[in-house]
Amino acid sequence: MVTPEQGNQTFITEFILLGFGTLLELQILLFLLFLVIYIATMAGNILIMVLVVTAQHLHTPMYFFLGNLSCLETCYTSTILPRMLASLLTGDGAISVSGCITQFYFFGSLAATECLLLSVMSYDRYLAIVKPLHYVSRMSGRFCLQLAGGSWVGGFLACSITAVSISQLNFCGPNSIDHFFCDVIPLVKLSCNDPKLFEMLSLTLSFPFLLVPFLLTVMSYISIITTILRIPSTTGRQKAFSICSSHLIMVSIYYGTLLFVYMFPTAHTLRDSKKVLSVIYTVLTPLVNPLIYTLRNKEVKGDLRKVCRKCMLGQW
Repeated sequence: MVTPEQGNQTFITEFILLGFGTLLELQILLFLLFLVIYIATMAGNILIMVLVVTAQHLHTPMYFFLGNLSCLETCYTSTILPRMLASLLTGDGAISVSGCITQFYFFGSLAATECLLLSVMSYDRYLAIVKPLHYVSRMSGRFCLQLAGGSWVGGFLACSITAVSISQLNFCGPNSIDHFFCDVIPLVKLSCNDPKLFEMLSLTLSFPFLLVPFLLTVMSYISIITTILRIPSTTGRQKAFSICSSHLIMVSIYYGTLLFVYMFPTAHTLRDSKKVLSVIYTVLTPLVNPLIYTLRNKEVKGDLRKVCRKCMLGQW
């Protein structure tokens, strides 16, 4: 609720994203760096989606979820990088309040979807390694569609409630956001409303859509690692671990940075460190996804070589 003292204040209509304002002399270098990362991210993830769709032997639950993850990453990085690149090139960090809330909505929705999707992928690996005899019967095509669809719908539904709540807030200054994209914490800090109710709502929504997927992922990998360690042969252990190692690396990078950033939302002393970590889970993680899954996966590498060979021969 707005207090009487705040009633006479002029509400702001745009924010200024400060981005990497302390590194003005490196703006062009940062622009070129992030541009290369964006192009590589889009190309890598789109290539994985094409391979998953066109290669018949990749029509399995694991690669179906990988294709969904690649599709998510292309959308995820596109909510942040194009706007950041424009700001680095022009020096204009202005963004309307509605545009800022819209950016947060899509970023938050895709981030929540990724948490759910990573949890689904860990469950897929759990069945493949811990309960291999039940894998085919449980991971049917229809069930895979339900898991993937539920992840997308759940992520967007969770963030829609938060975005609607943010849109009801009043912003009366200052209007500077010390970040390179619109995130929930700086938006709430700039509001002249009482943030307690919103913080309670965010906490309530984060439990089923963020914390629960994380705990399920951890439990799945505890069971997976325990099962792998019980395999008597070294070759068997290596083969089993190679099946889930790529996904485990993705989960570690994504959750490791995400949890650190949002675990201390009001810690001003960690501001610069959290901005660097935000770059990792918003910019570098979508780039790492295709690299990890292609460099560590023989089937994907084989299909990638075939595609490159066809392109070179003009047969694609």
